[in-house]
Amino acid sequence: MNDEHAGPPPRRSRPSLADRVLGAAAEQPPRQPKEQAEATPRTVRWAAVVVAVEAVALVLAAGYVTLRTLTGDAQSDKSAWGLVLFALLGAVLLAACARGLWRLASWSRGPVVAVQLILGALGLTAAFSYQHPEVGIPMLVPVAVSLYLLATPEARLAFFRSSR
Repeated sequence: MNDEHAGPPPRRSRPSLADRVLGAAAEQPPRQPKEQAEATPRTVRWAAVVVAVEAVALVLAAGYVTLRTLTGDAQSDKSAWGLVLFALLGAVLLAACARGLWRLASWSRGPVVAVQLILGALGLTAAFSYQHPEVGIPMLVPVAVSLYLLATPEARLAFFRSSR
Protein backbone atom coordinates (compact mmCIF):
# COMPACT_ATOMS: atom_id res chain seq x y z
CA MET A 1 0.00 0.00 0.00
CA ASN A 2 1.00 3.55 -0.59
CA ASP A 3 1.66 5.55 2.62
CA GLU A 4 0.94 8.89 0.95
CA HIS A 5 -2.80 8.31 1.08
CA ALA A 6 -2.89 6.81 4.55
CA GLY A 7 -4.76 9.73 6.09
CA PRO A 8 -8.38 10.68 5.57
CA PRO A 9 -9.26 12.02 2.14
CA PRO A 10 -9.02 15.79 1.83
CA ARG A 11 -12.31 17.58 2.45
CA ARG A 12 -13.71 19.79 -0.19
CA SER A 13 -14.65 23.11 1.19
CA ARG A 14 -18.39 23.26 1.12
CA PRO A 15 -20.16 26.62 1.31
CA SER A 16 -22.07 27.27 4.48
CA LEU A 17 -25.84 27.27 4.56
CA ALA A 18 -25.90 31.08 4.82
CA ASP A 19 -23.64 31.38 1.78
CA ARG A 20 -25.84 29.01 -0.18
CA VAL A 21 -29.09 30.77 0.78
CA LEU A 22 -27.99 34.41 0.86
CA GLY A 23 -25.09 34.25 -1.54
CA ALA A 24 -21.43 34.37 -0.72
CA ALA A 25 -19.38 37.53 -0.84
CA ALA A 26 -17.68 38.12 -4.15
CA GLU A 27 -14.01 37.35 -4.33
CA GLN A 28 -11.66 40.24 -4.85
CA PRO A 29 -10.34 40.37 -8.41
CA PRO A 30 -6.61 39.78 -8.65
CA ARG A 31 -4.62 43.00 -8.65
CA GLN A 32 -2.96 43.93 -11.86
CA PRO A 33 0.78 44.35 -11.77
CA LYS A 34 2.01 47.86 -12.41
CA GLU A 35 3.26 46.82 -15.83
CA GLN A 36 -0.27 45.90 -16.87
CA ALA A 37 -1.92 48.97 -15.36
CA GLU A 38 -3.16 51.34 -18.02
CA ALA A 39 -0.62 53.91 -19.00
CA THR A 40 -1.52 57.40 -20.12
CA PRO A 41 -1.71 57.49 -23.93
CA ARG A 42 0.90 59.46 -25.79
CA THR A 43 -1.64 61.96 -27.16
CA VAL A 44 -2.83 62.82 -23.64
CA ARG A 45 0.77 63.29 -22.49
CA TRP A 46 1.43 65.62 -25.44
CA ALA A 47 -1.75 67.55 -24.62
CA ALA A 48 -0.47 67.89 -21.04
CA VAL A 49 2.82 69.26 -22.36
CA VAL A 50 1.00 71.80 -24.57
CA VAL A 51 -1.16 72.93 -21.63
CA ALA A 52 1.94 73.22 -19.43
CA VAL A 53 3.60 75.40 -22.10
CA GLU A 54 0.50 77.60 -22.11
CA ALA A 55 0.81 77.94 -18.33
CA VAL A 56 4.44 79.01 -18.68
CA ALA A 57 3.44 81.50 -21.39
CA LEU A 58 0.88 83.01 -19.01
CA VAL A 59 3.52 83.38 -16.31
CA LEU A 60 5.82 85.11 -18.81
CA ALA A 61 2.99 87.41 -19.93
CA ALA A 62 2.27 88.27 -16.29
CA GLY A 63 5.96 89.05 -15.80
CA TYR A 64 5.97 91.29 -18.88
CA VAL A 65 2.90 93.22 -17.69
CA THR A 66 4.44 93.51 -14.22
CA LEU A 67 7.63 94.95 -15.69
CA ARG A 68 5.71 97.41 -17.85
CA THR A 69 3.60 98.46 -14.85
CA LEU A 70 6.63 98.99 -12.61
CA THR A 71 8.33 101.16 -15.24
CA GLY A 72 5.22 103.37 -15.53
CA ASP A 73 4.08 102.31 -19.00
CA ALA A 74 0.63 101.15 -17.87
CA GLN A 75 -2.29 103.50 -18.36
CA SER A 76 -3.98 102.21 -15.21
CA ASP A 77 -2.05 100.53 -12.44
CA LYS A 78 -5.17 98.89 -11.00
CA SER A 79 -6.10 97.33 -14.34
CA ALA A 80 -2.54 96.18 -14.94
CA TRP A 81 -2.26 94.52 -11.52
CA GLY A 82 -5.66 92.90 -12.05
CA LEU A 83 -4.42 91.52 -15.37
CA VAL A 84 -1.29 90.18 -13.69
CA LEU A 85 -3.35 88.48 -10.99
CA PHE A 86 -5.76 87.03 -13.55
CA ALA A 87 -2.88 85.70 -15.68
CA LEU A 88 -1.22 84.08 -12.66
CA LEU A 89 -4.48 82.43 -11.58
CA GLY A 90 -4.94 81.14 -15.12
CA ALA A 91 -1.40 79.78 -15.09
CA VAL A 92 -2.06 77.93 -11.83
CA LEU A 93 -5.27 76.48 -13.28
CA LEU A 94 -3.54 75.36 -16.47
CA ALA A 95 -0.61 73.87 -14.54
CA ALA A 96 -2.98 71.88 -12.31
CA CYS A 97 -4.91 70.68 -15.35
CA ALA A 98 -1.69 69.71 -17.14
CA ARG A 99 -0.70 67.63 -14.14
CA GLY A 100 -4.15 66.08 -14.08
CA LEU A 101 -3.93 65.22 -17.77
CA TRP A 102 -0.52 63.63 -17.26
CA ARG A 103 -1.98 61.45 -14.51
CA LEU A 104 -5.15 60.76 -16.55
CA ALA A 105 -7.40 62.31 -13.91
CA SER A 106 -10.98 62.27 -15.12
CA TRP A 107 -11.67 65.81 -13.83
CA SER A 108 -8.90 67.44 -15.90
CA ARG A 109 -10.23 67.10 -19.43
CA GLY A 110 -13.32 69.31 -19.03
CA PRO A 111 -11.56 72.42 -17.70
CA VAL A 112 -8.83 72.09 -20.32
CA VAL A 113 -11.35 71.96 -23.16
CA ALA A 114 -13.27 74.93 -21.69
CA VAL A 115 -10.13 77.03 -21.29
CA GLN A 116 -8.99 76.13 -24.81
CA LEU A 117 -12.33 77.26 -26.25
CA ILE A 118 -12.05 80.56 -24.36
CA LEU A 119 -8.46 81.05 -25.55
CA GLY A 120 -9.57 80.22 -29.09
CA ALA A 121 -12.24 82.90 -28.95
CA LEU A 122 -9.71 85.39 -27.58
CA GLY A 123 -7.21 84.45 -30.28
CA LEU A 124 -9.77 84.88 -33.06
CA THR A 125 -10.83 88.23 -31.64
CA ALA A 126 -7.24 89.45 -31.34
CA ALA A 127 -6.27 88.24 -34.80
CA PHE A 128 -9.24 89.42 -36.80
CA SER A 129 -11.39 91.93 -34.90
CA TYR A 130 -8.50 93.88 -33.40
CA GLN A 131 -6.18 93.35 -36.40
CA HIS A 132 -3.33 91.86 -34.35
CA PRO A 133 -2.55 88.51 -36.00
CA GLU A 134 0.90 88.52 -34.37
CA VAL A 135 -0.91 87.98 -31.05
CA GLY A 136 -3.96 85.98 -32.12
CA ILE A 137 -2.40 83.38 -34.41
CA PRO A 138 0.19 82.19 -31.84
CA MET A 139 -2.69 81.81 -29.38
CA LEU A 140 -4.67 79.68 -31.83
CA VAL A 141 -1.89 77.17 -32.56
CA PRO A 142 -1.65 75.53 -29.10
CA VAL A 143 -5.44 75.69 -28.79
CA ALA A 144 -5.90 73.72 -32.00
CA VAL A 145 -3.16 71.24 -31.09
CA SER A 146 -4.43 70.51 -27.58
CA LEU A 147 -8.07 70.20 -28.71
CA TYR A 148 -7.01 67.82 -31.49
CA LEU A 149 -4.91 65.71 -29.12
CA LEU A 150 -7.73 65.43 -26.59
CA ALA A 151 -10.22 64.50 -29.31
CA THR A 152 -8.27 61.52 -30.62
CA PRO A 153 -9.96 58.15 -30.11
CA GLU A 154 -7.24 56.84 -27.80
CA ALA A 155 -7.50 59.93 -25.56
CA ARG A 156 -11.30 59.75 -25.38
CA LEU A 157 -11.14 56.02 -24.64
CA ALA A 158 -8.51 56.55 -21.92
CA PHE A 159 -10.68 59.13 -20.15
CA PHE A 160 -13.74 56.89 -20.56
CA ARG A 161 -11.88 54.02 -18.88
CA SER A 162 -10.48 56.22 -16.10
CA SER A 163 -13.92 57.55 -15.19
CA ARG A 164 -15.23 54.08 -14.38
